[in-house]
Amino acid sequence: MGKEGGKNEGVQRGVMFRGATLLNLDAKGRMAVPSRYREELFARCSGQLVLTAHPDCCILLYPQPAWEPIQAKLMSLSSFDQRSSKLQRLLVGHAEDIELDKAGRLLVSPVLREFAKMDRQAMLVGQGSHFEIWSIENWRKQMEGVMNQENMDLPAELEGFAL
Repeated sequence: MGKEGGKNEGVQRGVMFRGATLLNLDAKGRMAVPSRYREELFARCSGQLVLTAHPDCCILLYPQPAWEPIQAKLMSLSSFDQRSSKLQRLLVGHAEDIELDKAGRLLVSPVLREFAKMDRQAMLVGQGSHFEIWSIENWRKQMEGVMNQENMDLPAELEGFAL
């Protein structure tokens, strides 16, 4: 057998979520997922999604089946370890089960919108198996940080990597 079931088992075959899209939030905090992702989200998880906080002050959006192993791994860590309990509090404590509505919209709760400093617009950024949702201000700061970094420190796994 090949390596199909290797480390990326949690990433299902099919469309990878990639690209950055500027989206509007309505007064209730709903945002429409771009149509190019909707079909895949309904196919992968019947529109059942999980939103949670990320340490970089953005929101993570996962299809529910892709989130479950992450949550299981986090909850297997010792709650007596300070670093682990902080991650559990942040990621699992903020996790919200949501559903894509028939119009392809999702509701970002006031708690998560406040956490990410999100107002009327957001950037939806594909990350392969999931998305990041950024406030415009935080997204610009992230991109400025990337663009202003003269010598980008790459992980050892990417030594010799070229584009």
